[in-house]
Amino acid sequence: MSEAFAGDPPKPKVLWITKKLRPTVREIMGHNLNRLRVRYWRRDGRSAWVLEEVGKERPITVGLIVRRDSDSRLESIHVLEYRESRGDEVRQAFFRDQFTGATLTREQQLDRPIDGISGASLSVRAMTKLARLALFFDKQLGQPLK
Repeated sequence: MSEAFAGDPPKPKVLWITKKLRPTVREIMGHNLNRLRVRYWRRDGRSAWVLEEVGKERPITVGLIVRRDSDSRLESIHVLEYRESRGDEVRQAFFRDQFTGATLTREQQLDRPIDGISGASLSVRAMTKLARLALFFDKQLGQPLK
């Protein structure tokens, strides 16, 4: 959070996963999120999210920063905790940089293809889902707060 907000993170807020949001969340993730709310941080047109998804067998914890101008765009994505035994190349900048600037289409897909990594297909899929989810969640917040 310090990196996302220049050493001065705002207080966390909560986005409730309402009945209205659940179908789209399920579509993005491929399963129910099994959470009632998600914590986020937001200031100056930027939101930060810490989300988890299972790669092959274990959760991958990811920090995502979304910038809101005219549309929500992924500013950066960082692997905070990688628990799998293989596929940790998703931590590397060469992989993560593919997500920079990505937006969501009307179909809740990323507007660009993400190149896979041999031996890390499920980790790549998890990262892509989380990127889509953070962008979707940011859109639910409405216009950025100043």
